[in-house]
Amino acid sequence: MYEIIISSKAKDQLKKVDNITRNRISAIIERLKIRPYSYVKRLVGTPYFRARVGNYRIILNIQNDKLIIIVIEIGLRKNIYKK
Repeated sequence: MYEIIISSKAKDQLKKVDNITRNRISAIIERLKIRPYSYVKRLVGTPYFRARVGNYRIILNIQNDKLIIIVIEIGLRKNIYKK
């Protein structure tokens, strides 16, 4: 089972989301602990992954050797990829 680490930036972004969406995002993050690759896709050109929750995306870094998943960012699809 993987350990989940949520960055401070992701925590701040999660606080800004409405309660229903926050609960959906939290449920997906909990599911990632058991089988992360069932719910994510690799982002092209980066070592990161993304999980989809409606119009929101969760950007993740999965470290298999340490069994750690780091939640980097949470945001709307239209804003999350503009970097």
